[in-house]
Formats: sequence, structure tokens, C-alpha cells
Amino acid sequence: MATYEALTILDFQNKFNTEEKCRKHLFHIKWPYGFICPQCGNTTYYPIEKRKLYECKACKHQTSVTAGTVLHRSHIALHKWFWAIYFVAHDKRGISATRLAVELNLSYQAAWLMLHKIRKAMMDCDAHYQLTGIIALDEIYFGTPIEGVTRICSRDIIPVVAGVSLDKQGRPQYIKMDVVESTIKTNQSQGLADFVDKHIASGSTINSAAYRAYMQAVTSGKYPSGPLLLYDKKNPDQLQWLNTMISNAKACIAGTYHGLGTKHLSAYLSEFCFRTNRRRVAPELFNRLLYACTTTVTITYQQLIVRNIPGLT
Repeated sequence: MATYEALTILDFQNKFNTEEKCRKHLFHIKWPYGFICPQCGNTTYYPIEKRKLYECKACKHQTSVTAGTVLHRSHIALHKWFWAIYFVAHDKRGISATRLAVELNLSYQAAWLMLHKIRKAMMDCDAHYQLTGIIALDEIYFGTPIEGVTRICSRDIIPVVAGVSLDKQGRPQYIKMDVVESTIKTNQSQGLADFVDKHIASGSTINSAAYRAYMQAVTSGKYPSGPLLLYDKKNPDQLQWLNTMISNAKACIAGTYHGLGTKHLSAYLSEFCFRTNRRRVAPELFNRLLYACTTTVTITYQQLIVRNIPGLT
């Protein structure tokens, strides 16, 4: 298992106060066991100092520390990228593009794009894992109801499914949250079933409210160890931790971003879940997120505003 250095803000300031220090650290994060050519896998290279490139001795392919990462072809200085990643990793409620633009002396568009690139890394990183064991599952809504219209009919309401894995003592471990297209409000279970298939491991026990859609979504035979435990009204604390994390997510979205539309909500929820799932290793979060940024292919501004990118729409 990879190990990550814990950093305080003073450590961070001293360690990454020049571009060269940032580049050397990014090299170590990207290639912790030494350079590996992305073209042929060779481990020896020539440094091209003036162009900040590394040329493979075997196939002559030239690469950089930012190639194949979210920082690829960015004209923003590495130390500003490092600060952006640090802010995202350590601010429990996230940082807005407006504030990041001020802190790093960037345009709003540049700050907005940086943050979405970092969120994509968070989303891609957590996509490799599923919730296991005992899972508390529920549906929630983001947005503000239109006055005079029920929340179910309101076009401003965005349905989201949230799941939290619990240990044997009922304490929260990991959380997943995702926007779904069809939920109990439409008397359909497809959205819930999709969430269960995507985010919950086979054999897990699901603890949820006793809605028919949940019944249809989780009693398909995929969970032989105990497919469904219904919410017990005699035990109102049964879903306590799930409700607490949902409240925290809503406070984050409302307080930092003042509400969001459907298009990018999944990305913002993934940011919240990434930090929450690593709350026990908070001092290591910068390096963990930096590593995630080196293993994720970048996304462009045009892709974000025009195309339907899976997980970001």
C-alpha cells in the first residue's frame, strides 16, 4: 500500500515555495519507484532541462510530469495547482471558484476549470471502490422547491441517492452519493437499482426506508446475506449517521456554492465524499489528492460545458 506524507500548512509552504520543488515532488508522486516510460515501459531516461521533459533512452519518447494528468497542457504555474489541490483537500466545505480566483490571482474561468479537473480526479479515484457490509441507504433531494408547487413536481428538485457503509458497532465508514434519473417519486426503481449495482458490493446488507422502490431495487437476489432491512420506526436512530452525512453535504453545497444545478452536481457530491471517506487521514489528503490527479486524464473546458461527460452531467 502506498504511503503518503502528512503535511501541515506550514510544511506545505516551506516544501513547495518554488516551481522546481513542485516539479520534483510531482515526479516522485507520479513515479514513486522511478521513471517509467509511458510508451514502452523502460525505466531509464535523459532529462531535457530547458523543456522540462524526460526522454526515454530506449524508444526516445519524450514526456513530462504533467502528461496524462489533470494538469496536462495547463498554462497555470505548478505552485498554483498545488495550492488549489491543497485548498480542495483540506477545506471541509470546499472552495468556490470565486474565492480560488482571488486567492491565486486567476480569472474566474481558470479557477472554475481547475476545480472541475480536480473533482474529476476525486470522482475517478472513488469509482474504483464499492460500499460493503451493512449499508444505510436513502433518497434525498437537492434544490429549492418552486413556491406553490409540490417538491415532487418541482423542476428545481434534483433526486440523489446516498449510501453509507457501517461497521459492526454501527459507526460510519464510507459514503457514496449520486444523482439518479428515476426514483421513488416517479414510482420507479430503476435509478435506485442502478445506484445499488454501481456502488454496493454483492452480498452486502442494505438498511433502508420501507419504500416499494427500495424493495424492488435491492431484493433482486444479488444480496443473499440479507437483501433488505426495513427502517424501524421504533428505532429512529437507525439511519442516524446517514442523515448526519446528508446534512453535512447539504450544508456544504448550500454554504459554499449556494445551490447547484443538475449538470455538475455529481462532481460536487464526489468531492464531498472523497474528503469524508478520508477524514481519518486528513493530514495526508494533499498528497492523496495529488496522486489521484496524476492518475486521471484531464478534461477540457469545452467538454465540461458542451458534451455529456459520464459522471459529470
